[in-house]
Amino acid sequence: MAEIDILDVRGLNCPLPVLKAKKAMKSREEGTLLWVETTDPLAAVDIPNFCTHEGHELVKTEAGEGFQRYLIRK
Repeated sequence: MAEIDILDVRGLNCPLPVLKAKKAMKSREEGTLLWVETTDPLAAVDIPNFCTHEGHELVKTEAGEGFQRYLIRK
């Protein structure tokens, strides 16, 4: 199983987490996975909307201590 990259955007606020996720996903191959870790509370709305609009799959969400993680498949 391939290692899953992590995009750490903790401390950044809307719209930066989504903009950085969009840039990171652009260079990835179809089917690859990326964890996006953020402290932005709006990411709970922004990341799913981003996935829907860009055609990515939101595979999983997790809540960490003070942050959220979103697993996205291109």
